Amino acid sequence: MESNQYLDVFIDESKENLQVVNDGLLELEKDPSNLSIVDEIFRAAHTLKGMSATMGYEDLSDLTHKMENVLDAIRNEKITVNSNVMDVLLDSLEYLEKMTADIAEGGTGSMNVESVVTQLKAIEKGEELSQTETPSAVNDDESGDTTSSVEGLTVDQFERTVLEQAKTDGQNVYHITVSLSEDCLLKVARVYMVFEVLEQSGEVIKSVPTVDALENEEFENHFDLILVTSEQDEELKAKIMKVSEVREVIIKPFEFETEQSSDDKQTTEENQVVSNEQPEISNDQANDQPIDQQKKAAGNKTIRVNIERLDALMNLFEEMVIDRGRLEQISEELNHNDLKGTVERISRISGDLQNIILTMRMVPIEQVFNRFPRMVRQLTRELGKDINMEIEGAETELDRTVIDEIGDPLVHLIRNAVDHGVEMPEERKQKGKPAQGNMLLKAFHSGNHVFVEIRDDGQGINKEKVLNKAIENGVISSDQASSLTDKQINELILASGFSTAQEISDISGRGVGLDVVKSTIESLGGSIEIESEYGKGTTFSIQLPLTLSIISVMLVIIEEETYAIPLSSIIETAVIKHTDVMKAHNKEVIDFRGHIVPLVDLRQVFEVPSVKEEQEDYYSVVVVRKGDQMAGLVVDSFIGQQEIVLKSLGDYLSNVFAISGATILGNGEVALIVDSNALIK
Repeated sequence: MESNQYLDVFIDESKENLQVVNDGLLELEKDPSNLSIVDEIFRAAHTLKGMSATMGYEDLSDLTHKMENVLDAIRNEKITVNSNVMDVLLDSLEYLEKMTADIAEGGTGSMNVESVVTQLKAIEKGEELSQTETPSAVNDDESGDTTSSVEGLTVDQFERTVLEQAKTDGQNVYHITVSLSEDCLLKVARVYMVFEVLEQSGEVIKSVPTVDALENEEFENHFDLILVTSEQDEELKAKIMKVSEVREVIIKPFEFETEQSSDDKQTTEENQVVSNEQPEISNDQANDQPIDQQKKAAGNKTIRVNIERLDALMNLFEEMVIDRGRLEQISEELNHNDLKGTVERISRISGDLQNIILTMRMVPIEQVFNRFPRMVRQLTRELGKDINMEIEGAETELDRTVIDEIGDPLVHLIRNAVDHGVEMPEERKQKGKPAQGNMLLKAFHSGNHVFVEIRDDGQGINKEKVLNKAIENGVISSDQASSLTDKQINELILASGFSTAQEISDISGRGVGLDVVKSTIESLGGSIEIESEYGKGTTFSIQLPLTLSIISVMLVIIEEETYAIPLSSIIETAVIKHTDVMKAHNKEVIDFRGHIVPLVDLRQVFEVPSVKEEQEDYYSVVVVRKGDQMAGLVVDSFIGQQEIVLKSLGDYLSNVFAISGATILGNGEVALIVDSNALIK
């Protein structure tokens, strides 16, 4: 069997186990006396070791084994957890993550880990921790695998773990020998039928010969299986015997060897811990059969789907949305009752389908959040600070396209908060604050958006220094500075060219590269706001759309061209008299519900050729918002709301001002999508 047949499953499950180890180690550092945490870390490491060995990634398996030895000593209270031990364990975890990433990219996972292995061995032997007892010696060359066999049918350590768990759960474990007729002509077909019967009754753990060999007809007339099932042997035998050309079926309980050598003692104890404390172990990890030959247990209601398939499904549905728009347009033009009814039903069904597809693409934001606690820990140790990081709302879901892009901006904001926002412990004490700083990373849903907040209780933003620096750097003029609100002053640190490295310590380090953060978030259709109180802390609030693929827009007409304005930016539409337009600072403005709102004529912005000679008496205006700022986009007329598929303009047109993409309408016409954020200044 080729290991790459289930490499994707190995990578996914390895990452999941590494995340369990990561979360557990960080929790253990906060509560070193909680040995139940160690048990959870140990189980995840043990699972990873078994999978790696099965897949042939010996370096990954060996390092996990050395780490596992230290964890075993900790849970048996032979080693006391301290910062030095945690540093080595986290370094080991980082190596494991790099090795897994290398395997995911097509490598072998080989890496020079001699330094961290030496440290792990020293900790295990008590050399660095003289206050603890020396743990029992473990042969570093042992593979960690034990075997059990019955009449030539051998299971390795991992398979044994699965079978022991099954017995603990009250399942029957059978050794089944199936013999085919001597004159059987379609042996492979009969094997397939036997497997079908057995997989409907339980779970095949192993076959001898392997499934690959059986599929290639590389066997005589009989084969052996290990089956986990709730059914009785006679019932199973009757089912198998119904398959044509099956001559004989022998079913016996599969028993493990009770004797073990002293070299195997520790590994067996590890197996017992796993079988007693880990309720669910994926058969994919234990079985040497191809994944497409296996059937999950009845209680498993999830499957893994390659993201490329979801992308392909989304692309097909996007084409369907375009055709749906065309059908709706044709239905209106023909005004045929039966056609209208059918189109309405298609629209309703496709709407439900759209919700399902979008939901399938949603992933928890914890995939991004999970990397930050360890990053903060490392930064605080390097800087000599003490910061407690809390995470809320990690289960909040976002479209994977947004998830892929939001990580780097969050890294930058968090690093700035740790490095320059939160003060040193002594400085905090002098200010009457606790020596330990606090940081909160929070996500939550609100309407069709997800909000991500990064909050710290550091020194905040000195608004006076921000204004002086903004004026000095030419970001604003002195006249403009006098009319800015506190919120607008805070947002100056997001402006391009606001700050340089020389000014890091002057203004809490805010502003270095934050213009890039802002542009990235806005390219996702989001926005960022800042609230800060000097001396007390700062909060960055990021608003993101749930999805980027299908959006709701208002279609408008400018001369003879159609444009789309995202509904998420629109406050309302209005028709105003030309006489209601006023002048302020050489700009046209209107009074909108007590607010002075500047007008932006899209005809001029996009240089649309004019076909009208006379000026209209009325303006059609779309009032849009970006934070607290508003603008009125002047158009010729409104078409109405519609869901459209967002298409990229491509690399050659990526820098077109105030255009974020395009869409194909139902009549085949291309409409450009207006980036209203770029028009609000």
